[in-house]
Amino acid sequence: MKKLIGLKKTRSAVFISGTGSNLKNLIKFSNKKNFPISIELIISNKKKANGLKYSNEYKIKKKIINFKNHKSAETKILKILLKKKINFICLAGFMKILSKNFIKNFRGKIINIHPSLLPKYKGLNTHARVIKNKENFSGCTVHFVTSKLDAGKIIMQEKVKITSKDSAFSLKRKILKKEHKIYPAAIRKILN
Repeated sequence: MKKLIGLKKTRSAVFISGTGSNLKNLIKFSNKKNFPISIELIISNKKKANGLKYSNEYKIKKKIINFKNHKSAETKILKILLKKKINFICLAGFMKILSKNFIKNFRGKIINIHPSLLPKYKGLNTHARVIKNKENFSGCTVHFVTSKLDAGKIIMQEKVKITSKDSAFSLKRKILKKEHKIYPAAIRKILN
């Protein structure tokens, strides 16, 4: 009797700049049998990024790339991705904008999670801006990456109700919980 062949996982890299909570979450999902990606590489533009600790914890290769020269940083990353046969990229709090040239190598294969209901509140400090503008709702968005900041086609969104007691910090925590749900769901949606 033939053995059932498991799902062939897409070799993926996660790009981070900070704490890596979405990275950790994606690693947990990638370790499940039926999840469509395997995380082969963590790339960070900051050598002190907290999320890099998951590289040791989960035995995943990491590379720290200095972005002083954007073009040479991207060239370096492309070489590494090619060598590691990476076919899919998840940005998880990666604080650099990738060039058109870089993105065309991975057309439709780079996604990002953003802590607002795009197209509203692109860029940084989203929670503080949302609170300041007295919005009733915020949330998070998983979208395809283009060379325009937070402007790619939306894959999934999740809404969060804002209460009068919410601060930028409490809103961030609420939204992060939703991010941890929809990022894996969006990956499944695209790759399954």
